[in-house]
Amino acid sequence: MLDDLDDIHPLFHGAPSTASFKKLRKRIVRQTREAIEQYGMIERGTRWLVCLSGGKDSYTLLAVLHELKWRGLLPVDLLACNLDQGQPNFPATVLPEFLEKMGVEHRIEYQDTYSVVKEKVPAGRTYCALCSRLRRGNLYRIAREEGCSAVVLGHHRDDILETFFMNLFHGGRLATMPPKLVNEEGDLFVYRPLAHVAEEDCEKFARAMNYPIIPCDLCGSQDGLQRQQVKQILDQWEKNSPGRRQVMFRALMNIRPSHMLDPKLFDFAGLIRGSAQFEQIETEIPKLR
Repeated sequence: MLDDLDDIHPLFHGAPSTASFKKLRKRIVRQTREAIEQYGMIERGTRWLVCLSGGKDSYTLLAVLHELKWRGLLPVDLLACNLDQGQPNFPATVLPEFLEKMGVEHRIEYQDTYSVVKEKVPAGRTYCALCSRLRRGNLYRIAREEGCSAVVLGHHRDDILETFFMNLFHGGRLATMPPKLVNEEGDLFVYRPLAHVAEEDCEKFARAMNYPIIPCDLCGSQDGLQRQQVKQILDQWEKNSPGRRQVMFRALMNIRPSHMLDPKLFDFAGLIRGSAQFEQIETEIPKLR
């Protein structure tokens, strides 16, 4: 059930009253709640650092988490955080003004990682890896300073798929961004509550709400990134076979180590005759076609 204007969180003020938007909102909220519950993200009474870049995904994340909290379904405190990385022409006043207007508790941190990235990365190379590493280190520090148990990121289903294919094509491994992990120091969780949400839905939601989207000039200024190439491949597959992204995403949730090739995950050497391993795969293949 969606609520009247005076009943909802300010982040939803001005929401379209169309049936299509209500359906979209319900779907995003449901999928986010499913991911939170499925991957055991809730520790009652803790505090989450919700990372806000100013992009469509992080705005969607912020709004949906506040709706779940407002409905009593997310018993944690939320602190929005934007890390201003010193990008040229970054509109530094947009997010503070927006968060103040929405009544969202927040922290704005300035760290000039842009200059570091520009200095350290050779011409022609991509900035993403170093930029991400510097950003993550600062966010971990802020989370500790603010007494947060988790750093919460706005990566969605398509980000997870693209990372999987990046690792497959360029990294020589089957891996992606998990919905939940523990940092290397072991003192913070990293959550991705939008893991089940499609990028297209984030785009539609943020645009419909007219949130002040801030582009990333640092990464967006580079052409020919490997991730962009992977995204184009997935876009073409989706165009040729609608629903293909969701099928591939379900595959990441349905891994069978006995039908892969990693001896660290399955004891192939200890496999004995008489098992039903090959009968199972024979019966399963037609179901996938």
